[in-house]
Amino acid sequence: MKYHKIVLAGGNGYLGNVLANYYRDLATEVIVLSRKAAPVNGNIKTVIWNGVDEGGWEQVLDGAELLVNLCGKNVNCRYTEKNKAEIISSRVNPTVLLGKAMAKLNRPPELWINITSATIYRHAEDRPQDEDTGDIGYGFSIDVCKIWEQTFFEVNTPSTRKVALRMGIVLGRSDGAFPRLLNLVKFGLGGKQGDGEQYVSWIHEQDAAKCTEWLIEHKELNGIINCTAAEPIKNTDLMRSIRNAYGIPLGLPSPAWLLELGAKVIGTETELILKSRWVLPKRLTDSGYQFLFKRIDYAIKDILSIRL
Repeated sequence: MKYHKIVLAGGNGYLGNVLANYYRDLATEVIVLSRKAAPVNGNIKTVIWNGVDEGGWEQVLDGAELLVNLCGKNVNCRYTEKNKAEIISSRVNPTVLLGKAMAKLNRPPELWINITSATIYRHAEDRPQDEDTGDIGYGFSIDVCKIWEQTFFEVNTPSTRKVALRMGIVLGRSDGAFPRLLNLVKFGLGGKQGDGEQYVSWIHEQDAAKCTEWLIEHKELNGIINCTAAEPIKNTDLMRSIRNAYGIPLGLPSPAWLLELGAKVIGTETELILKSRWVLPKRLTDSGYQFLFKRIDYAIKDILSIRL
């Protein structure tokens, strides 16, 4: 085994499962901190915590090469005041708690990654946004990212390297955005959304996992790092690529007014679809990272080839 221990806080969701399965053959043990119990799955073990209180779980962090914090209420909801408060607290509270726990350990994790979001950058159709030249946007979702990252970097961890990993839209077969887009294609609704000119900064789930291992090994990397594929794509081209790969030539478009109506019905926000996220992973590529899936066509064909 390459690593002794990998810890995934809030790791019982989609990306947490991707990471757990990625590290299952690379680490002696993979520990998931979760509010829900789960049976032991090989060397993947779940330890109960509530993300708010200390209470015996802290020792699982001792001696870990990597801690990944994935905690946070899903933003795929309407931004009511109640949901806004929960979205913020579900990110800030576990971050502070993990910092307190690490301060008491003799061997705190070597690397702490907080999975934040590439949505922190402004709506961009004029030029790409990277860690050096990107402009921070405005609005609630950006405020969430700013508060979360500020909390993360203010936590004092002198023995632990920290990375705020600004994640793009993770594409995989089992969950996340891709199955929903594929369903639209299957039902003939896989045309552009809005005017289709908005950029989508995506990343294949295997690259999302591999990037975290790259960060373990490259100890010179810290701070803010974008985790997106090197070739973002416009929404209209993304939907065309999915249609072509699935063998459906046409798809009805969804104008912005229809998306707004539908978002109210299903309880989400159109920002998740219409915002142009044109983000580049400058620090990853500058460090020499080689993407497994650089082009969207290759990523989609790989995802569709997976038998669940």
